[in-house]
Order: sequence, then structure tokens, then C-alpha cells
Amino acid sequence: ILFICGGAFDGIEKLIANRVNRQTIGFSSDSEEVIEKDSLLKYISPSDVRAFGLIPELIGRFPVLTYLEPLSDADLKRILTEPKNALVKQYQALLTMEGSELEVRREALSAIAKKAIARKTGARGLRSIIEHALLEIMFDLPSIKNLEKVVVDEGVVSGANPPILVYSEASQLAASQLAESAS
Repeated sequence: ILFICGGAFDGIEKLIANRVNRQTIGFSSDSEEVIEKDSLLKYISPSDVRAFGLIPELIGRFPVLTYLEPLSDADLKRILTEPKNALVKQYQALLTMEGSELEVRREALSAIAKKAIARKTGARGLRSIIEHALLEIMFDLPSIKNLEKVVVDEGVVSGANPPILVYSEASQLAASQLAESAS
């Protein structure tokens, strides 16, 4: 059995800082090295995990105890777009099944990544951010006729704007003819 507990020990840096007797940030004397909070995890040990509250029987089942670097903005954007089963590709496939196309603009990808970083949810939080941005249109999509494309920009991710809907030319022509005949 493989145990992976990445991200499960929020706040363990304080225990590590106490153990290594270092300041996490700020000023120190010349003889004392200052270790930044982000780099404290390099010094993690089984005793830190035990002091955090994990039982020794479980700690003994971890053959390797290491740390994970936080994902950057660029890392999160790559996760959204590059893998074979990337989240954006999954949502594009969902909209394709309804006869529409999904376009996610670069600024939207940046906004999604920034939101995940701000929430401190990393890659796990990306799906919920996209789902929240597209929830209403995905619900309405089966009943919308002649919708060619759904465009997601930064405003959609922030919740300020709804997605941009692009209809097929035939639908736009019919709508303009209907408007002309009504007047």
C-alpha cells in the first residue's frame, strides 16, 4: 500500500522551526542562519509528523518522508491544458457532446491558477473553480439551440460576467430577420 499525504500537514512548519531552533522570517544575528518558511519543509522528520498528531504505527508505514514544493502559476496552467486528460480538455469534450465548442482564454487560465493559489488548494482546487465558472451554462446548454461556442475569459472566472455565447451564423441571421419583421 502506498500512502501519499501531500498537503495534509498544514502548519507543520511551526513544529519544524521550533525543532531546528531557527527563525522562519525576520532578522537574526550573523551566526544564526535564517530559514524561510517555504524552505522549512526540507528539514521534516518523523518526529515532526508525530508531534503534529500522527500515530507512530502509521508513521512507520511511510518508507520515504519528503516534502513537496508548492505549485507555481505556470505549473497550474500547464496542469489545466497539457496532460492528455487535462481539465480544459475534459470540459471541451463535454461541450462538444452538446454540439458546442469551449474556448478558455489565456487570461482565464491565469485567473483560475491565481484563484487556486489564493485558496491554497493547488491542483485539487482547479476543477471546482472551473465547475463554478461553467455550472450555469452547462446546465442550460442542452436547451440552447445553435450555440456554436462558449468563451471563458477572466471575468467569467471572477464571477463578474457570464460566459460569452457565440451562436451559429444561421441562428444570428434568423434572429435578425425576426427582429426586422417584428418592427
